[in-house]
Amino acid sequence: MDSIRPSPAPNRSKIAKTFSKLTNLKKTTKNRSNTGFCIGIPPEKLRCCESKQFDKEAAEEAMEELRNRAAMEAFTAKLFAAVSSVKAAYAELQMAQYPYNNEAIQLADQAVVDELRALSELKRRFLKNQIDSSPPHVVVMLAEIQEQQSLMKTYEITMRKMQREIDDRESQISSLQEKLKEINQSNRFMEKKMSASGSFSVLEMVKFPSLNANDFVVVLHYALRSVRHFIKQLIREMESANWDVDAAVNAIQPGIKFNKNDHKAFVFESFVCREILSGFNDPFFGIEKINQILPEEKQQRRDFFFEEFKKLRSVSVSHFIKHNPNTLFGKFLKSKYLNIVHPKMEFSFSGNLNQRKMVNSGEFPETEFFKMFAEMSRRVWLLHCLAFSFECEVSIFRVEKNSRFSEVYMESVVDDVFMPAAGDLRAAFTVVPGFQFSHTVVQSQVYLVPAKSPAKC
Repeated sequence: MDSIRPSPAPNRSKIAKTFSKLTNLKKTTKNRSNTGFCIGIPPEKLRCCESKQFDKEAAEEAMEELRNRAAMEAFTAKLFAAVSSVKAAYAELQMAQYPYNNEAIQLADQAVVDELRALSELKRRFLKNQIDSSPPHVVVMLAEIQEQQSLMKTYEITMRKMQREIDDRESQISSLQEKLKEINQSNRFMEKKMSASGSFSVLEMVKFPSLNANDFVVVLHYALRSVRHFIKQLIREMESANWDVDAAVNAIQPGIKFNKNDHKAFVFESFVCREILSGFNDPFFGIEKINQILPEEKQQRRDFFFEEFKKLRSVSVSHFIKHNPNTLFGKFLKSKYLNIVHPKMEFSFSGNLNQRKMVNSGEFPETEFFKMFAEMSRRVWLLHCLAFSFECEVSIFRVEKNSRFSEVYMESVVDDVFMPAAGDLRAAFTVVPGFQFSHTVVQSQVYLVPAKSPAKC
């Protein structure tokens, strides 16, 4: 029988190792108890978890910021669209007021109220921070569509308003053109009536040989009325041909400051008077290449010119020129037209030089412009013939620029001339020259301006 052997005693080294492990485990458990975990987690894994948690929170904050920004941009787009709608509604309200339309005004007024209410609602939502109601990109797209529609509506209203203004202006232009036509017809009728009675009766009062300065003044005013009618027609032709009237005025009389805009017509009158009266002191009126011989005896010469006066004072200028193109008056008319009406001027008025060619060949153009020029020339020729019918010599004189105003030799062409504090007025230019008899002066008509430098005596 086998005897029972006692178990061998444990190895000391193994017991020591086991005890050491338990001791280390207890220390580790005690150290980790501060983190709240009951089991040990390696430090590397712990740092990784903490980094992921931080990235997630940052991402959520960034997304929230993007959502808020998108919501605010959408709200701003709605705000601009609402403002555009208010502008369009208000434009529609203005459009309905002229011409007055009660029903359209009420509808437009209600539209303005509705749009203002919508704008007020946006303000309320902004103050209460209730601006995120729909997907932002959808809100932005709808707001842009609304804004574009409002802008298109505003442009359409503006176009309708401008078209209405154009129609009104065209209607006014048509009405004014009709009035101008009626006035021109009335003027022509009055001119014919005056020529048939009043004007000729005035000239019939001039008797030979009992001539005096009053007779000369009557014929002078008779001639100046025709000059001014021609000036008005000349300015109308310039405006129709798109001339720069101000530039033309400055070219004739530079540096003049006019009291009124319509005073610029005096510049053209001064030019025409200067040219058409050029050579007035010459018996042949400055006409070149004249073969006719005037009587040498003074009385016979006076008789000759007064016969010329009587022959032309009661005749139609067109009829006379057609049948007598080579008379003194015919040559005078031809010379003055070719001298005063520049080829460039005639071409700009009519687009050709046909009138000039006809006048140069001794014919009479049937245009209104030339008829007025011919009538003006006839009256000036009558004045010239009357001047050489006097016993004493009649001479013409002009006032120098910047001359001190003298009531003896000058009169103002405007009635509203005011005297400056110093009482010193000067002649800016001569409009109508003066005439001097032996002991009588017919005043020169001048345009006056306040003095700026020492006057000429």
